[in-house]
Amino acid sequence: MFLKLEGQRCLVVGAGDVAEAKIAGLLEAAAKVRVVAPEATPQVQSWAAAGQIEWLARPCEPSDLDGMFLVIAATFSPELHEQIHAEARRRGVLCNVVDVPELCDFYYPAVARRGALQIAVSTSGQSPALAQRLRRELEEQFGPEYEAWLRQLGEEREKLFAAAIDPEERKRLLHDLASADAFKSFLRKQKPKGTKK
Repeated sequence: MFLKLEGQRCLVVGAGDVAEAKIAGLLEAAAKVRVVAPEATPQVQSWAAAGQIEWLARPCEPSDLDGMFLVIAATFSPELHEQIHAEARRRGVLCNVVDVPELCDFYYPAVARRGALQIAVSTSGQSPALAQRLRRELEEQFGPEYEAWLRQLGEEREKLFAAAIDPEERKRLLHDLASADAFKSFLRKQKPKGTKK
């Protein structure tokens, strides 16, 4: 499942290196981020100073979860993680306690990105290292050319939905446009003239 986080209020408890990576992902998704931690990495402090996040330089309190869509706990305290998970459950807030699968409502997949194309790999928290290795392999298999092709597919899709066309015919055309043969044709058209195969 991919969550649309744009404009959603998200809490990160902790502001060390691991939390910093989670915050970066939330910012990339255009979430509204609050960070609660007595201390923070220079990057987290920089985001706060620039107004990109709200940083409360103090220990976490139960009320910090009020109005949140999700919470990520990335501290060194198992006791605090248990408390955050319990508070999140009480409030119906999605919770991810980093590296503790049993305290997670969702997992962070390893994601290969090519523009709008996102291929996610999850091991349900069992082996993030394997997920990362598979992500690297997918990045090799699905190169940068997929970004331009997907952009073209999106434009063609818009045209087909704007046209008065039978839905089954539209579906067939969309599948033809996304076929392996269509991709090969796209690649041939992208090669500069005079380039050998």
